[in-house]
Amino acid sequence: MVAANKTHIKPHVAVLPSVGMGHLIPLLELAKRLVVEHGMRVSLLVITTNAPLAAQEQLLCSPDLHIVKLPPVDVDKVISSDIDNVLVLTRLCLITEESLRSLKSVLVALGKPRALVTDLFTTQAFDVCNELSIPAYLFSTTSAAFSAFALFLPKLDSDVECEFIDLPEPIQVPGCIPVRTEDLLDQVRNRKIDEYKWFFFHISRLPLASGVFLNSWEDLEPVSLKAIKENPFFRQIPTPPVHPVGPLIKQEETLSTSDVECLEWLDKQPPDSVLFVTLGSGGTLSLEQQTELAWGLELSQQRFIWAVRKPTDATGAGSFFDVGSEENDPKAYLPEGFLSRTQGVGLVVPSWASQVAILGHPSTGGFLSHCGWNSSLESIAHGVPMIAWPLYAEQRMNAAMLVEDVGVAVKPKVEPGRTIVGRQEVDRMVRMVMDGEEGKTIRKRVKELKESAPKAPDISGSSYDSLSSVAKQWKTDDLGP
Repeated sequence: MVAANKTHIKPHVAVLPSVGMGHLIPLLELAKRLVVEHGMRVSLLVITTNAPLAAQEQLLCSPDLHIVKLPPVDVDKVISSDIDNVLVLTRLCLITEESLRSLKSVLVALGKPRALVTDLFTTQAFDVCNELSIPAYLFSTTSAAFSAFALFLPKLDSDVECEFIDLPEPIQVPGCIPVRTEDLLDQVRNRKIDEYKWFFFHISRLPLASGVFLNSWEDLEPVSLKAIKENPFFRQIPTPPVHPVGPLIKQEETLSTSDVECLEWLDKQPPDSVLFVTLGSGGTLSLEQQTELAWGLELSQQRFIWAVRKPTDATGAGSFFDVGSEENDPKAYLPEGFLSRTQGVGLVVPSWASQVAILGHPSTGGFLSHCGWNSSLESIAHGVPMIAWPLYAEQRMNAAMLVEDVGVAVKPKVEPGRTIVGRQEVDRMVRMVMDGEEGKTIRKRVKELKESAPKAPDISGSSYDSLSSVAKQWKTDDLGP
């Protein structure tokens, strides 16, 4: 009789994102799908330092999706004074490690869920789950190509004595497109520093997962997905079962007064005529680069919406940990007269704009993006071609793939000896994407993927079936409530 009653109780799983909007958003979307489409109860475990103002609006709960905030961490005690925002991953990992000290008691209090899904920088959770006999799954918040590189990195680390950026040839990940050394993510450019040690610690634990969810789909990354599943190297690691479940992207946002004004402005523009410029939740430019970008936009004479953030010369990830809290006045740092000269053609918004709503508007015809994986998927899903402007983390690898492999983006060239993209190059890129022949080619390609994107996670699509197979296993495993 007890067993019969249990069949009516929805299986309970926990989902644990690490710090940052780029991790919170896709894991929240996964949680929603498990609840709405696969009959699960989900506890979303939130690291309470992972709660910028902009993120709080996303944590809307339903009867079967509830938010559990881990006990707060005193960041000042965890982070020593010599670690600043330049070392984004080190800071993130230290905060996360301290937050996860409470994970065991939280999971026990929840009745030991049938599974835990976490992401790449919270793999300490694997140890807790092993102790409690809870299967632990990893959710990769970036591309399949990046996941293949991460799985290959321990082999690369043992075989190569010099720094990877000093290698004379691109890195050949088995079965995948080679990775140029100049496109390598920041965290693997110096193996002597903590950034690399933390990154290596987490990716070396990938084989401990019961399975790996990838925020991608078959039509987007066929080569990388085939390599991870079939190439002898990855089979020998051994690589856990891989489940492409994407695209998992934000479906809607709460619109602010500023967002409504943006959409009303877009309503008055011709179809596919506006370039949307934004560099993610944490991205910033130097004053010099921001000035050149402004002049390039003005020279192009193309319509644009620019969600502009106060510049900083410290790091491209300058707003990662205080996203949503900064205040700025664009008049203080944009070129003198820029706002008045571009009035009517361009719309400048301080700090934030609703990316989902703007990308989904028919007047939006291009996206100048930092190439974070969430933003890349949102752009593709809405059929908007990109100008790739990577800043930090794995964004250069994403940009190279989007330009050369997927064919949905172009990338500006930097003159030899310079690190700044000049205004003439910005002008050329913007005109190319919005009005040029190459722009028409990538627009056609991204429209094809726009058709494919919603089919994959829809009922009977490849990503739906992939997630459904795991959900069925969780429902049948007699591992807890």
